[in-house]
Amino acid sequence: MKSFEDLEKHFGSLNPELVRSLTAIAEARGREEVFRHQTPSGLDVLREIAIIQSAEASNAIENIRAPRERIEALVTDKTTPQNRSEQEIAGYRYVLDQIHANGPDMPFEAPVVLQLHGYLSRFTGDSTSGRWKGLDNVVEEQHPDGTVVERFRPVSAQETPAAMDGLHAGFARAKGEDRHSHLLLTAAYILDFLVIHPFRDGNGRMARLLGLWLLYNGGCEVGRYISLEKLIEESKETYYEALAKSTVGWHEATHDLRPWTEYFLGIVLAAYAEFENRTTVVNGRGSKRALIVSFIRSSLSDEFAVSQVRDAAPGVSAAYISKVLGELKDAGAIAPLGRGRGARWRRLRRDIS
Repeated sequence: MKSFEDLEKHFGSLNPELVRSLTAIAEARGREEVFRHQTPSGLDVLREIAIIQSAEASNAIENIRAPRERIEALVTDKTTPQNRSEQEIAGYRYVLDQIHANGPDMPFEAPVVLQLHGYLSRFTGDSTSGRWKGLDNVVEEQHPDGTVVERFRPVSAQETPAAMDGLHAGFARAKGEDRHSHLLLTAAYILDFLVIHPFRDGNGRMARLLGLWLLYNGGCEVGRYISLEKLIEESKETYYEALAKSTVGWHEATHDLRPWTEYFLGIVLAAYAEFENRTTVVNGRGSKRALIVSFIRSSLSDEFAVSQVRDAAPGVSAAYISKVLGELKDAGAIAPLGRGRGARWRRLRRDIS
């Protein structure tokens, strides 16, 4: 759409920051491919963790929340959704599964985007899912003092079908010309999608899912092992600031893609850094135990709670965490501080294995 009308204006001359990011990501992709081929068994736990964190974080950005235990059960298909929040989370996990399994084989076209949005709401029974919005929407932000301001003005409902067709045509044309990095085109697509805001509900979550799909199609696989959505949630204020800066003047095609693109590439680069950090810990057999031990060993504080361990090792059962903590206690590495669910632990030494 608007960003693809003049890509040369946005990406014809890259600033040093963008060049450094693109170079660093290319180098990290090479190291990722080596690890995936040399030690594939070490990635199973990372995949499991990423799916849980992605379903949790992307929904949390939209204030859709559920207890961690319920999210883990929903993601692993061990339960059925019991309320609206759980239905939303289960829908996100379903779309994520489709992208992980079928992404390379699905044509990146507007009708498929509609289909995936229908899947996003498959547990809620929302009759508007899988359809472009029928009414104009406004993207607003409520400040702490209660005042509400317009964040940006989306494309009208009447113009949305043509805008989405134009966005996909522009993306396909740019891919065919092969003048600009796939990562840059992905950043441009996400921004345009968010400004079009084509659905009544679920636009933010769809944007993050579509961004992940595009990264996979461009050979950037890190999102399978590290949750990009969690990294975005952890930098949510910067995320919204970058979008706000890059959406100014979008309708007139005078906007500046640089702030959003720098943020987006920063998230991808942070994911690769986290991937390399975790792959030094998770490697083959005993990888779940390694995650627990690594958290305790590297924690800045000598005291920690079991909830912190669960956050560092999502998908690892409470029983297994208790088992490992018991083994470390018997080895004289940690000591309990109290009893019960809220009990804390103290690290007695760092040379834990």
